[in-house]
Amino acid sequence: DNIRALLIQHSSRQHGHSSAMLVSDRTQPRKSPPTYIRKNHFTGVFQELVDTYGLPKYGEINPALFTIVTFPFLFGVMYGDVGHGSMLLAVGIYAIWKADEIKFSIPTLYTARYILFMMGIFGVYAGFIYNDFFSLGFNFFESRWQHPAGHHHAAAGKVVTFEPVPGADIRNEGGMGPYPFGVDPAWHGASNELVFMNSCKMKLSVIIGVTQMTVGLMLRFSNAVYEGNKTDFFCECVPMMVFMVCFFGFMDYMILYKWVTPMDNPPSIINSMIAMAMWQEDPNPMLGPTLPRMLMALAICAVPVMLIPKPIILLMQHKAKVQENRSGSRPGGPGGPGAANHGIGRHMPLSDQDDVEALRLAANSKDLTTEHEEEFDIGEIAIHQVIETIEYVLGTVSHTASYLRLWALSLAHQQLSVVFFSMTILSGMSAPFPYNIIAVYLCFAMWFGITLAILLGMDVMECFLHTLRLHWVEFQSKFYKNDGYAFTPLCHRTLLETKSED
Repeated sequence: DNIRALLIQHSSRQHGHSSAMLVSDRTQPRKSPPTYIRKNHFTGVFQELVDTYGLPKYGEINPALFTIVTFPFLFGVMYGDVGHGSMLLAVGIYAIWKADEIKFSIPTLYTARYILFMMGIFGVYAGFIYNDFFSLGFNFFESRWQHPAGHHHAAAGKVVTFEPVPGADIRNEGGMGPYPFGVDPAWHGASNELVFMNSCKMKLSVIIGVTQMTVGLMLRFSNAVYEGNKTDFFCECVPMMVFMVCFFGFMDYMILYKWVTPMDNPPSIINSMIAMAMWQEDPNPMLGPTLPRMLMALAICAVPVMLIPKPIILLMQHKAKVQENRSGSRPGGPGGPGAANHGIGRHMPLSDQDDVEALRLAANSKDLTTEHEEEFDIGEIAIHQVIETIEYVLGTVSHTASYLRLWALSLAHQQLSVVFFSMTILSGMSAPFPYNIIAVYLCFAMWFGITLAILLGMDVMECFLHTLRLHWVEFQSKFYKNDGYAFTPLCHRTLLETKSED
């Protein structure tokens, strides 16, 4: 009320009408403007996941745009199961349908309703790829494997080796291809199912991880272009991409090439990568001995390009800027005091208090600029660049290995599902008649309770946290500086409350 009274009094005295209160900011403005991101009910929860790690700088690429799709997708890769994914999807659909009712009664579920819906969709999608439904497999299409010589019954305890069905293409030479979508149902229950799924899911995890990290580097290119920073573009982005593609991209290419190319003596990709990194002779090269060495040489040459040129360029730019400021601040020069006073004398009379305040602020700004220039330390910049280079080179190895959690959690989910189903429902079905009727009823209740508690409770939280880590560390570290600050509109009440607290 006192503020309003003073405003009315001074405004009516000077202008004859009330005006808004102007709050002068005596502090120096920040270098970059604040960040304001528009959100809605769908994008809000994904933006909160990104903002928890840090806000993007003004004009910087917002990772939430990609997190909307990649987050539930990576969750689905870990959680892939049609049955469990459908249950999670049902929870998301219910939360969206009853949004107005749970808004205040269950606010956490209300906030997470769309991300639960998306995670359920991708969980079902990945479940169809794994052909996994509560540890059972679908047989939508004809299997490409059959019992040998048409025998469909084997002796107890005897291992039978399946054969391709007549007309199946096992040499990639034309004809009936593999199972059209997902894993062939013949693998379910096979003695070597775990070996096959281990290899398949591990390679898929590496391919997905390298792809996402490469996308992160492409976003780093985009930020450098937007900021017009040629130093970062040529001295960081380009060598980083060369190192990533020449080593880990080549590994992904070998995985895909080995999948689609029949070989009598297929090489081990791990041994090939070790021989490539150690500059040794590969006894069984997949693509010849010359190409891996050329790519490894390019990857090695990319490291000094990341390490050396940027500190030198920054030092040269700093010296040029200092020289320019010194030449511009000479007496009588273009930016000298004489010219400044002459301009002020012509356009701004010094008797005005506002102009004196403007001069004071300009002088303070000049002092701050000089102080900032004096704080330039080439040794500190060189050490920072060494740390950045080592962190990236070693980080690409550890980050690629970190994506193996996609394989580990997916395999753990599948094995838990198999164990729970076999120990409950399958055990009840194995009981003699008529006890199996009651046993199946009780075992189903036990299975459903375990599924809700572990596979829909603990496992969902575990996959969620691991997916969050992959986005914060492995993906966003390639391009995201998270050095922005949020835009806060001017509010007199907030200013007064903050002043009273101080």
